[in-house]
Parts: sequence; structure tokens; C-alpha cells
Amino acid sequence: MSTDDAHVVADADLKDIADAVASESRGFLTTVTEVAAGSAPEASLPLLLLALSDLLAAGARLGATTDVVPPSRFEPDVGPDADLEPLRANLANLLDGIDEYVEVIDPLLGPQVEEASISGDLVAIVGAVTQGLAHHERGHVLEALWWWQFSYLADWGERAASTLRAIQTILAHVRLDVDDDVAAEAEYDALQP
Repeated sequence: MSTDDAHVVADADLKDIADAVASESRGFLTTVTEVAAGSAPEASLPLLLLALSDLLAAGARLGATTDVVPPSRFEPDVGPDADLEPLRANLANLLDGIDEYVEVIDPLLGPQVEEASISGDLVAIVGAVTQGLAHHERGHVLEALWWWQFSYLADWGERAASTLRAIQTILAHVRLDVDDDVAAEAEYDALQP
């Protein structure tokens, strides 16, 4: 395979990765926006769990990819940042009483913890993937990949993983924390022919 052929294959592989991350980003943004709008409050946590899991799978692919380096040192302008405060406020309102959680800052450096919020983390992730999506939609594939990869490793990957764990823990409490009488009755009913 010639150098030119290898370059074309590498470009095609990177474009495939960029297209997959763009698709997952759009799906994530749609889900978070619909959840924040309160369209299905009883399904909010499961929907967020699924959306974060899917986005983290795309992020893992970014983390496993060799460092992407765009041809220019300067990021092309994609316009002003969106005002994400209304989204954060809607999510915080929806998650009132379960929004805050504690996370380990860096599990490799020690047990220091800090307070975080699901709404704040979701909005930070939305901001990061939206920036990459703006580059992708303008045809700046390498810039989009660089942005998604850098921000995944530097911030949103960790935030998504922590938020996913918090949401999974909430779901576990909701589904498993039942009175002993209710659990015994359910166990009795399950064992009856």
C-alpha cells in the first residue's frame, strides 16, 4: 500500500469515527433536551442512563484512537456559544432533590471528593459535544475529532462517567429500596406456581 493509499484509508477511518460521534452527539442532545422539557418525567432517568451510555461508548472510541491533530493550530470560528443556562435550570428543576452527588476528583491520586450536580454535568457535556458537532457540520472533520477527543479526555468523559454512575445509583435506590414487607410479599408471589 502506497503512502497516498494509507492516507486515504486513515482519512476514511477518521471520517467514519467522526460521523459516528456526530450521530451519538445528536442523539444525546435530543434526549437531554426532551428530558429537560419534561416530556416524559417518569422515563427521565432511564433515558439519561441510555443516552450517557451511548455517548460514553463513542467517547471510548475517541480515547482509543491515536491523537488527532488538525492541520491548523487555530480553531475555526463556529459562531457564538449557545446559552445553556435555561437547559441547566430545567434539568435542575426536574431533578430537584436528587441532582447533587459526591464524586471522587481523581481516583488515582487519592480519595478527595467534591460535590457535583447531574444537571451541571449534563450541560457541560452538551456544551462540549455541541462544539465538536458545530465543526463537523461545517465539514471540519479533523477539527471536530480533535475537539471531541480532547474534551472527552480532559473533561466530558469523566463527567459523563460520574453522572452515569450517579443516575444508575439513583435508579438502584428507587427500584431496590423497598420495605421488608413489600419485598417478602413480592418474593412469596414470585415463588408461587
